[in-house]
Amino acid sequence: MRGRIKTFPQDDAAVKPHFTAFLGFKAGMTHIVRDIDRPDCRWLNKREACEPVTIIEAPPIVVVGLVGYIKTPIGLRALKTVWADYLSEACRRRFYRHWAAAKKKAFLRYEAKNAVEGDKRPKDRDLANILKYATVVRAIAHTQPEKVKLGPKKANVFEVQINGGSVKDKVDFITQLFEKEISVDSVFAQDEVIDTIAINKGHGFEGTIHRWGVTRLPRKTHRGLRRVACIGAWHPARVRYTVARAGQNGCHHRTEINKKIYKVGKKGEEFDTKAAYADFTQKPITPMGGFVWYGDVTEDYLMIKGSVPGPRKRLITLRKSINGARRRWMDEKITLKFIDTASKLGHGRFQTSDEKKKFLGERKRDHIETVVEN
Repeated sequence: MRGRIKTFPQDDAAVKPHFTAFLGFKAGMTHIVRDIDRPDCRWLNKREACEPVTIIEAPPIVVVGLVGYIKTPIGLRALKTVWADYLSEACRRRFYRHWAAAKKKAFLRYEAKNAVEGDKRPKDRDLANILKYATVVRAIAHTQPEKVKLGPKKANVFEVQINGGSVKDKVDFITQLFEKEISVDSVFAQDEVIDTIAINKGHGFEGTIHRWGVTRLPRKTHRGLRRVACIGAWHPARVRYTVARAGQNGCHHRTEINKKIYKVGKKGEEFDTKAAYADFTQKPITPMGGFVWYGDVTEDYLMIKGSVPGPRKRLITLRKSINGARRRWMDEKITLKFIDTASKLGHGRFQTSDEKKKFLGERKRDHIETVVEN
């Protein structure tokens, strides 16, 4: 259940080599308050706005290989794949259907072949072929599921295109990062516009009313009223694709373009007046009680304006914008005034536990715990 990148941003040899995509996990939503900074729009400039935002937890990814592609009349074709000397257990689990019953010997022979000295290493020959013939170079990276603790132990392995510089620059850039972690703040920055790719929330097999929103038939309809009465004329003698019919609703691959990054958060960071100048409370991004059906955000994260496809815990593919900022508001510099961290389970009233304790006073449970400690 992962969004596939079908098109990467256009390459530019004039800039330095850089990553064009990242992976993160959808934690949940909250809201922020900010002042709109748009001098070109006098009826909006300096006005206060309350906007919904999505929190995507994005722990560092690990680079474990690279792929060189050559151009053919029918598209790109993979030329050679080069792997790092060491692959973690989480990554190797991805190559097995049943890890517990497997012999766990993936990549052992590959590592032994590359352990020899001299010019007989297959890795060196493959890199030479990539440098000679390849036109597109992509890095192979994987997530670290042990950092988010969502249940699965298999890492998500994906390819990410490296843009910028020559082929040699790209190969050197990737090989120097083998077995190293890449953080999200080295790929994306605040105020940047990106694309999100994911599988949206599934609803199963649904009827026409819920799937397409068509109007119900009158009350006295003979053969049911939650349906489409006339599905077409006599001719053409077939049902057209434009007619609403029952079928699978949701669980579709969707790409949303130009989502603005409001904040790039670091692990263990508690935002203060530097991040939200109207909120003087030291607090983490996790709301009271944790994000519903997700928990606490303990790693790096992105705060993105608006919604993102998919339910909580869904893997979200983040890609550099393929179109770029096409509106003036996309270039706006964001300054947050307030970030809501009240409980998302109901109508949250307090921003922190200390604030709640100060307002409600000492509880019986707190008194008992104090007596036991003494």
